[in-house]
Amino acid sequence: MKIDLTDTTASKINKALVQGRRAIGTPAVGMVLTLVIVTDEENAYDALKAANEASREHPSRTLVVVKRVSRTPRDRTKSRLDAEVRVGADAGTGETVVLRLYGDVVDHAQSVVLPLLLPDAPVVVWWPVDAPLDPANDPLGALAQRRVTDTYAAEEPVRDLTARAGTYTPGDTDLSWTRITPWRSMLAAALDQVVCQVRGVEVEGEEFNPSCELLAMWLADRLDVPVRRSVSAGPGLTAVRMDTDCGPIVLDRADGSLATLSIEGQPDRAVALKRRETAELIAEELRRLDPDDTYASALRYGVERLNAKPARQEPEAGPDPVASEDPVAVPEPVEEAAKAPAKKATRKAPAKKAAAK
Repeated sequence: MKIDLTDTTASKINKALVQGRRAIGTPAVGMVLTLVIVTDEENAYDALKAANEASREHPSRTLVVVKRVSRTPRDRTKSRLDAEVRVGADAGTGETVVLRLYGDVVDHAQSVVLPLLLPDAPVVVWWPVDAPLDPANDPLGALAQRRVTDTYAAEEPVRDLTARAGTYTPGDTDLSWTRITPWRSMLAAALDQVVCQVRGVEVEGEEFNPSCELLAMWLADRLDVPVRRSVSAGPGLTAVRMDTDCGPIVLDRADGSLATLSIEGQPDRAVALKRRETAELIAEELRRLDPDDTYASALRYGVERLNAKPARQEPEAGPDPVASEDPVAVPEPVEEAAKAPAKKATRKAPAKKAAAK
């Protein structure tokens, strides 16, 4: 059932929701949370479709906030709120309200959304595109316990990851992080099968892919070893190679669906690692509403490593051919500085003997 409202208010929208529930014979509200989707008109359909599929696992009231940009100065002065109320089969297993904001109302979206939130229920805000760099301080993000962004849709993913690390607030998460959940589970399970020390890691995937960057950050944070990032044609993540003292461990996915896990001394195994749809990703995020400390640790540690890279490369004024051949196991600058005086002393000794003769 659909109810269209033009130039309406939040009070009239609430009345339309009650009217729709009575019309379909379900006056009781059995939803567990409020999902607020902040998007534009171009991406509203795909985001709403994903939310409806996720509502089968998490019945929720979905509020889609579409900020319409007026084309003429005259239209910008007109503040208007249009709404489309969906209940029953048209709204999955919950309720859906599509809010289209015009004029000055665009800058006060939180005033429109606040009266429509379910009472005593968690609030999750999701930005499929154009997410703020500081979600917790966004007017709509301040209403939520969980704030979901997607760095994959950003023009400069690495820049956005750096900004998110500086403004991280418990409750922030990213669908680029959710995409690597199967990879993290499989790599952790592979390391549980062997007793060895990891010396270096290589993460291979598409260039400027935030999921590849986050996986490299997570591995560097958890294993505390050098991690090298290499570029491939994709799709997405293609391989992770771990160099250990008991042989290499490789998780290779070339086709985007089926991967091969290779461990030294064991037969190769086929692993299902398909690229998941947005509905599966958002459903996974709605399963937990507590802060993701692992994501926070990996994000901050990885950004610190990125910011520290120029300082680490300064001591390499005199190149060491042994160190430059192995980019994974790069020695610490302190060790190189300690070796430098010894090399100079051994090179000068023959010259002194020749002068004495």
